Amino acid sequence: MSARLSDYDYDLPRELIAQRPPDHREDSRMMVLDRAKQAIEHRQFRELKTFVRSGDLFVLNDTRVLPARRFSDDGAVEFLFLERLSPKCWKCLVKPGRKMRIGATARIANVVLRVDEITVNGERVVASDEELDPYSGGSMPLPPYIKRPSDDEDLARYQTVFARATGAVAAPTAGLHFTPEILNEIPHAFVTLHVGPGTFLPVRSENITEHRMHSERFSVSREAADKINSARRVLAVGTTVVRVLESAASQAQRSMRIVGKAHRLPSAGGAPALQGSQPGKSDKWQINAQSGETDLFIYPSFAFRVVDALLTNFHLPRSTLLMLVSAFAGREFLLRTYAEAIHERYRFYSYGDCMLIL
Repeated sequence: MSARLSDYDYDLPRELIAQRPPDHREDSRMMVLDRAKQAIEHRQFRELKTFVRSGDLFVLNDTRVLPARRFSDDGAVEFLFLERLSPKCWKCLVKPGRKMRIGATARIANVVLRVDEITVNGERVVASDEELDPYSGGSMPLPPYIKRPSDDEDLARYQTVFARATGAVAAPTAGLHFTPEILNEIPHAFVTLHVGPGTFLPVRSENITEHRMHSERFSVSREAADKINSARRVLAVGTTVVRVLESAASQAQRSMRIVGKAHRLPSAGGAPALQGSQPGKSDKWQINAQSGETDLFIYPSFAFRVVDALLTNFHLPRSTLLMLVSAFAGREFLLRTYAEAIHERYRFYSYGDCMLIL
């Protein structure tokens, strides 16, 4: 594997960064990667069901994005409300930070917010004398590479059709392509990971192994765990689902049902991955129903225990998400597919196209 940050870089023309969603969710293009054959195929997302086999299970993240972005009444300060600490106390990100040092105040809906603390990550802990509902009148917290204000369309489109568990400040974007009709065509289960602002944090260390991953809350229900454990092939919809499933495998009791003789083979990313002599879940780690926090950082050399295939969008250069997908597909193969996607004018990032890695 390569631990150099510069080895996860690529050049992307700005005009390929999708600024708006497609007219219809299912209109996205889908690049299909065959890891075994090192082959690429160009398809449409609406063709997803043609890749479904007996015993497959798609696992999706049902987190719901909060309209967590608010501006002060004078428009001078932007707040991103991350977590309610008490009825009158919130953890926030603010811009510009120089205006909101300890003791500084701003008003939202005529409620005074005062900075009581600045965390080591630069977050502001703000308190008020009366309760504030920051999500009433808030807007969707679009990623920084979308160079426009959020609007009413984003309230619907920067949200999956199956969003249920409120708590994210960024969308699990691989799920944005699904319609209720497509979802009904595939076997599926839901897990939850509340995507935090750390998903956009850059990796600053040239040695990626020195990067410290942000922590995010996740949960796996008993129903979902049972479905996952009995599936022959688990297809994760998005990098957030990968982190949930592989975290759950790491935290579960390390017990397996062994059928036949197991042996170790290199995975696509170069890590040893356990494979059994029989297909299905018997040759993999079992996961338990659980909830907690994960700061799992997946990069090449990681051994995947649960995930067999991945549906994901295209990710930023030098990002932890690109490193995760590199671990699954193989870095050189993945960067080659990105080069082809650029040549074929795919749309990139949150509102862009997707790839299915088999």
